[in-house]
Amino acid sequence: MAAEGNPLPHDTQLRPPAVAAHTPVANAGVKIHCQGVSAFYGDKQALHDISIDIPDRAVTAFIGPSGCGKSTFLRCINRMNDTIPGARVTGRIEIDGEDVNARSVDPVVLRSRVGMVFQKPNPFPKSIFENVAYGPRIHGLANGKAELEAIVEASLKKAGLWDEVSDRLHQSGSSLSGGQQQRLVIARAIAVQPRVILMDEPCSALDPIATARIEELIDELRRQYCIVIVTHSMAQAARVSQRTAFFHLGQLVEQGSTEDIFTNPREKRTQDYITGRFG
Repeated sequence: MAAEGNPLPHDTQLRPPAVAAHTPVANAGVKIHCQGVSAFYGDKQALHDISIDIPDRAVTAFIGPSGCGKSTFLRCINRMNDTIPGARVTGRIEIDGEDVNARSVDPVVLRSRVGMVFQKPNPFPKSIFENVAYGPRIHGLANGKAELEAIVEASLKKAGLWDEVSDRLHQSGSSLSGGQQQRLVIARAIAVQPRVILMDEPCSALDPIATARIEELIDELRRQYCIVIVTHSMAQAARVSQRTAFFHLGQLVEQGSTEDIFTNPREKRTQDYITGRFG
């Protein structure tokens, strides 16, 4: 597997990565509607008037060079930028028709509905069981111990981790391997019944075997969830996503089906990026 973020060779035989064949989920509809979204860190504008519709039950990949705004835009969706002093976001972001920036929306509740998986696995300093049980417990999603245990088991099974940890649920989450920790974090996100799962470079800290397992998991989960993934690996975007959006210098240059973006891009900047001429 190619190293994460490495550009393709600069030669005369440049080719975009092969796009895997994916069967789309029929009639999934739009899950996230974004219109005219701009983001600022103090006086610096990081995003310029981004408009995009993100489908349900599919993987949408955000690609582009470092510093292009893709992670900033990802954090706008669940208002993680609210935690950064001087940051502000304008425009409209709707999830299932609800404006996420409305005054009536509690950011804590929003972030339970929009799960986030970061670049580096970040399990809580708790047991494997408590990592997954924490969210359902504080959000009142379980009536009693038996129901909580059922949620933990179901979430670990969805994350493809149950068979590996079912006999050691009370060991520390940090005792797991890096790939297992990332799947534990995904199970933790699933446990609170999210509408959307955001992933910011979820495989960049993992070895190729763990990366392949996470990619398989993403393909399984997208049949139930809206998934948005930021990745520097164009090969990964081609393997796991059905839709791709290319960002450059804080602008959304092009969006469309992954097959079209990688095999027939409309914009020269997109073509130059996916063939390794810059990035």
